[in-house]
Amino acid sequence: MEPSPPIDRLTTQNIGLIFRIMTEFIDGLDALAPIAPAVSVFGSTRIGADDPTYAVAEQIGRMLAQHGYAVLTGAGPGVMEAANKGAYEAGGVSVGLNIELPQQQHPNRYLTKLVNFQHFFVRKVMFVKHSLAFVILPGGYGTLDELFDSVTLIQTKKIEPFPVILVGSDYWDGLVGWLHDPVVRRGKIGPEDLSIIKIVQSPEEAIQLIKDASLPDPRTP
Repeated sequence: MEPSPPIDRLTTQNIGLIFRIMTEFIDGLDALAPIAPAVSVFGSTRIGADDPTYAVAEQIGRMLAQHGYAVLTGAGPGVMEAANKGAYEAGGVSVGLNIELPQQQHPNRYLTKLVNFQHFFVRKVMFVKHSLAFVILPGGYGTLDELFDSVTLIQTKKIEPFPVILVGSDYWDGLVGWLHDPVVRRGKIGPEDLSIIKIVQSPEEAIQLIKDASLPDPRTP
């Protein structure tokens, strides 16, 4: 029996994928290069304008713009729309990093700049690369993904530390309590790792934490 021919792992299909990913990185970096120092705001898509969290996110977006920060969101509805609306109506820079999904997420109308992505991991890099801080309001799996992705990068020293701010203790206390016990107690993370995350109750507290951090512009080499 003759041996099977070697498998050509780098197929034409894979080469095409590599170049599409490269192009997406290049286009994203180029589109965001002129953006002022920015803060990313995350939270649930599943809230309407009558939800109290919407009003909080809108105020955060407004205050960030008033303090000279650009606002980055995932471009969608809910918390993202609210933060973009606050920044947009305050005359600030309101940026949406939209992800193309099978269910067709439609960008909200409060954007001064829209950048589209096909790959979640490329989009995540853009959020981290161009943010001075993450402000995280109540949300689901996607919100938790952004939270723990940023915390892991800071914990492992892959990026310089920046504020990771959770808004609303009534929503987040259960999660942080679980991190204390059993996660810290059983040695899965160290007590110092919990200090990466800050919980605040108001937009004012969130803005103050960002200002106090005195972080450099992430675009500076």
